[in-house]
This record gives sequence, structure tokens and C-alpha cells, in this order.
Amino acid sequence: MINLTINGLPVSVEEGSTLLEAAQFLGFPIPTLCHMEGLTPYGACRLCVVEIGEGKRSKLVTSCTYPAEEGLKVRTASARVVRARKMIIELLLASCPQSKTIQDIAAAHDVRQQRFKQEYEDCILCGLCVRMCEEQMMAKAIGFRGRGEKRSIGTPFDVKSDACRFCGGCMYVCPVVELRCTYNEPEKAICGACANLSPPCLEKEQFDDMMCYMDPCVACEIKTD
Repeated sequence: MINLTINGLPVSVEEGSTLLEAAQFLGFPIPTLCHMEGLTPYGACRLCVVEIGEGKRSKLVTSCTYPAEEGLKVRTASARVVRARKMIIELLLASCPQSKTIQDIAAAHDVRQQRFKQEYEDCILCGLCVRMCEEQMMAKAIGFRGRGEKRSIGTPFDVKSDACRFCGGCMYVCPVVELRCTYNEPEKAICGACANLSPPCLEKEQFDDMMCYMDPCVACEIKTD
């Protein structure tokens, strides 16, 4: 067993576990987008970042790919983590503002607007479809191609793949394929239908090292009753 500390609590997890698996098993919520049980961790979306270490030597890592280590100190909701996640959500909204999945994540994390130019892309390169096609469907009909800004997903040479069985697995896991709103103004990029109240602990008591990680937050539940 590996002994480490998560949010100030000493815990033990099985050797070989990732920080995401350890946190979720123990009930600490961490948002994910490119992660799916049964598929190889990829760490593309960066939503699952957590803070490890102490003081000036602390750093942010993707919990879905970082292994649990003996004596490691992990914080899943520090001020630094919360700021990073909100920035990542804004960037995702700028890329695909019509994605229902991304909008729901934004609403759940109190992101009400995004400050970047909207691109209306049809892919965030999370790699879910590629991994699903290769690891679950055993087809390898699609894959990544190109680098940097030219990176995309498709079949080799854009030719119809004989390996594709039209199973729909790629569409099933895609977080962008399900659309919701059609707004094109930054202040209206997020659907307000499921807007929730901002956690009072973030408004009144700015804990730098550790925010509330409960889901649902007990204080929020009391506030809304």
C-alpha cells in the first residue's frame, strides 16, 4: 500500500493507483473531461489538475496520469487549483461554446463567462474517440495527425477507412458532439438554465491552501434551503 496525504487527510491506496483514482475512491471530487474508465489515461484536457508538494516547490500535475507516491502531499481544491481549472474551462468554452458537456462543467464550477475569442471548433483534441476506437473497438480506424495548430483527428490521408464498422463509439464518447446553445456573445456563452450559487466559502473566506471540496458543499446546501 502507498501512504500519502490528500487534502490534509492521511490515506492509503493500492500501489499503481493514480492520484485521480485515489481521490475518487476516497470521495474527493475531481472534474475530468478526457478521462474515461476503461481507456488509457491521456491528460489532454488538464481539468483534473491537483497541487502536489509544499511551499515554493509545489506544482500542478494532471491527476489522471500522476501515480500515487509514498509521502506525497496532495491538494485537490487549493486556490491555485481552482484558478487553473477555471482558466482551462474558459479556454474550452472559447473552443467549443456550444458543447453541452463543457457548459455543464462550467456551470458546476461557477464559470459564468469566458474572456477569449470564440472559435466554434468541432474538436478539443481530448483523444477519447481515438482511444475508444483503438482500445475498446479494436479498429484503429482513426488517429491523430499533424502537429501544433494543424493537429487534428481523422483517417489516414482522409480516405474512408475499411477498418471502421460504423459502431458509433467515437460519437458516444465525444464531449463536443452533443450541442446545446447557439449564443455567439462572450457574456452569453454559458447556458444559464442550470446556474448554481457561488459557494459562500469562496466569497467570504479565501482559504489559499484549501477550498471546500465537498460535493455537494454542505454550506451551499444550507444556503439554498
